[in-house]
Amino acid sequence: MEIFNKLRHFELVDQIIPCLEHCGQKIMEIYGDFNVDVQIKDDNSPLTKADLASNQIISECLLSSTYPTISEESDDIYTKASKYWLVDPLDGTKEFIKKNGEFTINIALIENRYPIEGYVYSPTMKSLYVGGINKNSYKIKDSILEQIQTSPISDPIRIVASRSHLNEETKKYMSQFPKYELLRSGSSIKLCMVAEGRADVYPRFAPTSEWDTAAAQAVVEGAGGSVLDINGDRLIYQKDNILNPHFIVKGNE
Repeated sequence: MEIFNKLRHFELVDQIIPCLEHCGQKIMEIYGDFNVDVQIKDDNSPLTKADLASNQIISECLLSSTYPTISEESDDIYTKASKYWLVDPLDGTKEFIKKNGEFTINIALIENRYPIEGYVYSPTMKSLYVGGINKNSYKIKDSILEQIQTSPISDPIRIVASRSHLNEETKKYMSQFPKYELLRSGSSIKLCMVAEGRADVYPRFAPTSEWDTAAAQAVVEGAGGSVLDINGDRLIYQKDNILNPHFIVKGNE
Protein backbone atom coordinates (compact mmCIF):
# COMPACT_ATOMS: atom_id res chain seq x y z
CA MET A 1 0.00 0.00 0.00
CA GLU A 2 1.39 3.41 -0.98
CA ILE A 3 0.67 4.99 2.42
CA PHE A 4 2.63 2.29 4.22
CA ASN A 5 5.57 2.78 1.83
CA LYS A 6 5.65 6.52 2.55
CA LEU A 7 5.53 5.87 6.30
CA ARG A 8 7.93 2.94 6.36
CA HIS A 9 10.28 4.93 8.64
CA PHE A 10 7.73 4.41 11.45
CA GLU A 11 7.90 1.14 13.37
CA LEU A 12 5.09 -1.40 12.90
CA VAL A 13 3.16 1.09 10.78
CA ASP A 14 1.63 -1.66 8.62
CA GLN A 15 0.24 -3.30 11.77
CA ILE A 16 -0.68 -0.26 13.84
CA ILE A 17 -2.78 1.56 11.22
CA PRO A 18 -5.16 -1.41 10.63
CA CYS A 19 -5.21 -1.95 14.40
CA LEU A 20 -6.33 1.64 15.02
CA GLU A 21 -9.02 1.36 12.36
CA HIS A 22 -10.25 -1.87 13.99
CA CYS A 23 -10.30 -0.16 17.40
CA GLY A 24 -12.19 2.77 15.90
CA GLN A 25 -14.85 0.49 14.45
CA LYS A 26 -15.30 -1.31 17.78
CA ILE A 27 -15.44 1.95 19.73
CA MET A 28 -18.05 3.39 17.38
CA GLU A 29 -20.21 0.28 17.78
CA ILE A 30 -20.24 0.84 21.53
CA TYR A 31 -20.61 4.61 21.06
CA GLY A 32 -23.82 4.00 19.13
CA ASP A 33 -25.35 2.30 22.17
CA PHE A 34 -27.17 5.05 24.08
CA ASN A 35 -26.83 3.24 27.42
CA VAL A 36 -23.07 3.49 27.79
CA ASP A 37 -21.85 1.28 30.63
CA VAL A 38 -19.52 3.37 32.81
CA GLN A 39 -17.34 2.23 35.71
CA ILE A 40 -15.40 4.53 38.00
CA LYS A 41 -11.73 3.68 38.60
CA ASP A 42 -9.79 4.23 41.82
CA ASP A 43 -8.62 7.65 40.61
CA ASN A 44 -12.27 8.68 39.98
CA SER A 45 -11.82 8.64 36.20
CA PRO A 46 -14.47 6.90 34.08
CA LEU A 47 -13.97 3.55 32.34
CA THR A 48 -16.23 2.17 29.60
CA LYS A 49 -16.54 -1.01 27.56
CA ALA A 50 -14.92 0.94 24.73
CA ASP A 51 -11.73 1.55 26.78
CA LEU A 52 -11.44 -2.16 27.54
CA ALA A 53 -12.24 -3.36 24.02
CA SER A 54 -9.74 -0.96 22.45
CA ASN A 55 -7.08 -1.91 24.99
CA GLN A 56 -7.51 -5.60 24.18
CA ILE A 57 -7.16 -5.04 20.43
CA ILE A 58 -4.05 -2.87 20.79
CA SER A 59 -2.42 -5.27 23.27
CA GLU A 60 -2.80 -8.11 20.79
CA CYS A 61 -1.50 -5.91 17.95
CA LEU A 62 1.69 -5.00 19.81
CA LEU A 63 2.47 -8.54 20.97
CA SER A 64 4.75 -8.97 17.94
CA SER A 65 6.93 -6.08 19.10
CA THR A 66 10.11 -6.67 21.04
CA TYR A 67 9.30 -3.66 23.23
CA PRO A 68 6.98 -3.84 26.25
CA THR A 69 3.62 -2.08 26.26
CA ILE A 70 2.31 0.21 28.99
CA SER A 71 -1.34 1.20 28.78
CA GLU A 72 -3.67 3.31 30.88
CA GLU A 73 -5.55 0.07 31.47
CA SER A 74 -2.42 -1.97 32.33
CA ASP A 75 -2.13 -3.58 35.74
CA ASP A 76 1.47 -2.35 35.88
CA ILE A 77 1.96 1.18 34.52
CA TYR A 78 5.76 1.35 34.99
CA THR A 79 8.66 -0.20 33.10
CA LYS A 80 12.43 0.09 33.30
CA ALA A 81 12.82 -0.60 29.57
CA SER A 82 14.61 2.17 27.64
CA LYS A 83 12.16 1.74 24.76
CA TYR A 84 8.48 0.89 25.10
CA TRP A 85 5.00 1.53 23.75
CA LEU A 86 2.76 3.90 25.72
CA VAL A 87 -0.96 3.56 24.99
CA ASP A 88 -4.19 5.34 25.80
CA PRO A 89 -6.86 3.08 24.28
CA LEU A 90 -9.51 5.80 24.64
CA ASP A 91 -8.37 9.34 25.38
CA GLY A 92 -11.28 11.59 26.26
CA THR A 93 -13.56 9.08 27.94
CA LYS A 94 -15.58 11.98 29.38
CA GLU A 95 -16.13 13.27 25.84
CA PHE A 96 -17.11 9.75 24.76
CA ILE A 97 -19.71 9.62 27.52
CA LYS A 98 -20.98 13.09 26.59
CA LYS A 99 -21.18 11.89 22.97
CA ASN A 100 -19.53 14.96 21.47
CA GLY A 101 -17.17 12.87 19.32
CA GLU A 102 -13.97 14.44 20.69
CA PHE A 103 -12.04 11.35 21.72
CA THR A 104 -8.99 9.59 20.31
CA ILE A 105 -6.83 6.48 20.47
CA ASN A 106 -3.16 7.20 21.28
CA ILE A 107 -0.13 4.98 20.67
CA ALA A 108 3.38 6.33 21.29
CA LEU A 109 6.84 4.81 21.10
CA ILE A 110 9.03 6.09 23.94
CA GLU A 111 12.82 5.90 23.80
CA ASN A 112 15.13 7.17 26.53
CA ARG A 113 12.17 8.94 28.19
CA TYR A 114 10.93 10.89 25.15
CA PRO A 115 8.30 10.07 22.50
CA ILE A 116 9.96 9.36 19.15
CA GLU A 117 6.83 8.26 17.28
CA GLY A 118 3.14 8.83 17.81
CA TYR A 119 -0.17 7.71 16.35
CA VAL A 120 -3.38 9.60 17.19
CA TYR A 121 -6.62 8.29 15.69
CA SER A 122 -10.05 9.94 15.83
CA PRO A 123 -12.77 7.30 15.34
CA THR A 124 -15.54 9.84 14.67
CA MET A 125 -13.55 11.82 12.08
CA LYS A 126 -11.72 8.71 10.79
CA SER A 127 -8.56 10.79 10.80
CA LEU A 128 -5.13 9.50 11.74
CA TYR A 129 -2.15 11.63 12.75
CA VAL A 130 1.32 10.07 12.60
CA GLY A 131 4.54 11.84 13.50
CA GLY A 132 7.82 12.00 15.29
CA ILE A 133 10.70 14.36 15.85
CA ASN A 134 13.02 14.35 12.80
CA LYS A 135 10.48 12.11 11.02
CA ASN A 136 7.90 14.72 9.96
CA SER A 137 4.18 14.46 10.72
CA TYR A 138 1.28 13.37 8.55
CA LYS A 139 -2.50 13.21 8.49
CA ILE A 140 -4.39 10.40 6.81
CA LYS A 141 -8.06 10.85 5.94
CA ASP A 142 -10.10 9.15 3.20
CA SER A 143 -6.98 7.18 2.20
CA ILE A 144 -5.15 10.45 1.43
CA LEU A 145 -1.81 11.10 3.11
CA GLU A 146 -0.67 14.69 3.59
CA GLN A 147 2.28 16.10 5.48
CA ILE A 148 1.26 18.58 8.16
CA GLN A 149 3.15 21.46 9.73
CA THR A 150 2.54 24.04 12.40
CA SER A 151 1.81 27.54 11.16
CA PRO A 152 3.22 30.98 12.05
CA ILE A 153 1.35 32.57 14.95
CA SER A 154 -1.72 34.42 13.71
CA ASP A 155 -3.23 37.72 14.81
CA PRO A 156 -5.36 37.31 16.81
CA ILE A 157 -3.56 34.33 18.32
CA ARG A 158 -5.60 31.12 18.23
CA ILE A 159 -5.65 29.46 21.65
CA VAL A 160 -7.14 25.99 21.99
CA ALA A 161 -8.29 24.94 25.45
CA SER A 162 -9.86 21.90 27.01
CA ARG A 163 -13.61 21.59 26.75
CA SER A 164 -13.70 20.13 30.27
CA HIS A 165 -10.88 22.01 32.05
CA LEU A 166 -10.97 25.76 31.37
CA ASN A 167 -9.73 26.80 34.82
CA GLU A 168 -8.66 30.15 36.27
CA GLU A 169 -4.97 29.55 35.58
CA THR A 170 -5.72 28.99 31.90
CA LYS A 171 -7.85 32.15 31.79
CA LYS A 172 -5.00 34.10 33.40
CA TYR A 173 -2.60 32.82 30.73
CA MET A 174 -4.96 33.88 27.95
CA SER A 175 -5.41 37.34 29.47
CA GLN A 176 -1.82 38.30 28.54
CA PHE A 177 -2.89 38.51 24.88
CA PRO A 178 -4.73 41.71 23.87
CA LYS A 179 -6.56 39.77 21.18
CA TYR A 180 -7.13 36.04 20.93
CA GLU A 181 -9.53 33.54 19.44
CA LEU A 182 -10.57 30.79 21.83
CA LEU A 183 -11.07 27.30 20.39
CA ARG A 184 -12.38 24.39 22.46
CA SER A 185 -11.88 20.66 22.07
CA GLY A 186 -11.42 17.46 24.02
CA SER A 187 -8.67 14.81 24.21
CA SER A 188 -5.38 14.91 22.29
CA ILE A 189 -7.15 16.53 19.34
CA LYS A 190 -6.02 19.85 20.84
CA LEU A 191 -2.34 19.05 20.29
CA CYS A 192 -3.09 17.83 16.77
CA MET A 193 -4.84 21.14 16.02
CA VAL A 194 -1.55 22.89 16.79
CA ALA A 195 0.38 20.31 14.75
CA GLU A 196 -1.66 20.91 11.60
CA GLY A 197 -1.77 24.68 11.98
CA ARG A 198 -5.40 25.09 13.08
CA ALA A 199 -4.32 26.55 16.45
CA ASP A 200 -1.26 28.45 17.64
CA VAL A 201 -0.98 27.49 21.28
CA TYR A 202 -2.49 25.06 23.78
CA PRO A 203 -1.83 25.86 27.46
CA ARG A 204 -2.54 23.02 29.87
CA PHE A 205 -2.74 23.92 33.54
CA ALA A 206 -4.82 20.96 34.69
CA PRO A 207 -3.86 17.31 35.37
CA THR A 208 -2.92 14.98 32.53
CA SER A 209 -1.13 11.64 32.50
CA GLU A 210 1.75 10.54 30.31
CA TRP A 211 -0.45 8.40 28.05
CA ASP A 212 -2.69 11.44 27.38
CA THR A 213 0.11 13.40 25.71
CA ALA A 214 2.92 11.16 24.44
CA ALA A 215 1.57 10.26 20.98
CA ALA A 216 0.34 13.76 20.20
CA GLN A 217 3.59 15.29 21.48
CA ALA A 218 5.44 13.24 18.85
CA VAL A 219 3.03 14.52 16.19
CA VAL A 220 3.49 18.16 17.30
CA GLU A 221 7.28 17.86 17.37
CA GLY A 222 7.38 16.17 13.97
CA ALA A 223 5.31 19.06 12.60
CA GLY A 224 7.76 21.67 13.89
CA GLY A 225 6.10 22.57 17.19
CA SER A 226 7.02 22.10 20.84
CA VAL A 227 5.53 20.69 24.03
CA LEU A 228 7.34 22.31 26.97
CA ASP A 229 6.77 22.41 30.71
CA ILE A 230 6.56 25.77 32.49
CA ASN A 231 10.36 25.75 32.91
CA GLY A 232 10.78 25.54 29.13
CA ASP A 233 11.92 21.91 29.13
CA ARG A 234 10.64 19.29 26.71
CA LEU A 235 7.96 17.12 28.35
CA ILE A 236 9.63 13.96 29.67
CA TYR A 237 8.25 10.47 30.33
CA GLN A 238 8.87 7.39 32.48
CA LYS A 239 8.75 9.52 35.63
CA ASP A 240 8.14 8.15 39.11
CA ASN A 241 4.78 9.95 38.95
CA ILE A 242 2.71 9.20 35.83
CA LEU A 243 1.14 12.68 36.01
CA ASN A 244 2.52 15.38 33.73
CA PRO A 245 3.54 18.82 34.95
CA HIS A 246 1.69 21.80 33.49
CA PHE A 247 2.78 22.44 29.93
CA ILE A 248 2.31 24.64 26.86
CA VAL A 249 2.07 23.42 23.28
CA LYS A 250 3.20 25.91 20.65
CA GLY A 251 3.39 25.91 16.91
CA ASN A 252 5.87 27.75 14.71
CA GLU A 253 7.13 30.80 16.63
